[in-house]
Parts: sequence; C-alpha cells; structure tokens
Amino acid sequence: MTIKNLEKLLQQGEGLKVEFKTSLFELSKNTFETVCAFLNRKGGHLLLGVKDGGTIEGVIEDGIQNIIDNACTNCPKDSFREKGKN
Repeated sequence: MTIKNLEKLLQQGEGLKVEFKTSLFELSKNTFETVCAFLNRKGGHLLLGVKDGGTIEGVIEDGIQNIIDNACTNCPKDSFREKGKN
C-alpha cells in the first residue's frame, strides 16, 4: 500500500471495507470480530494504530511482534460463532 492510498483510506473513514483499531500493543477481541466480518464479505482494510476518527496514534514498537504472533494463535473461539448461537 502506498502512502497516497493510506491517506485516502484515512480520509474516507470507517465503513464496510475500512476499520480503524487503536491496538497500541495487542489486538482486542473486537479486532477479531472485524476480521471475521471482512472474511464474510468482500474483504477490507484493517488499520492498526488509528483512532476511530482517523487520527494516527501508532503502535508501540516493542508490541509489533506480539501483535503478529497473536493474530491467529490467540483468536477468541467465540469470534467465529454467529451471534445468539452456542
């Protein structure tokens, strides 16, 4: 992704294909829910280190490897269940 494309996504804001997550040093449960939603649609862009309003906050450099390592291994099991079903 180019800087120009990133700037365009930040300007257009969140929607069906764009989601911002603060995620300073770890992924929250709702991050996994967003990934599942993208997988059930036509994909999308998940921007970590960005506040809901589009302000870039960044991620803690020492936390980047933790985010990568835990992206799949710590995905909450209930993220893949349909709401209201056990």
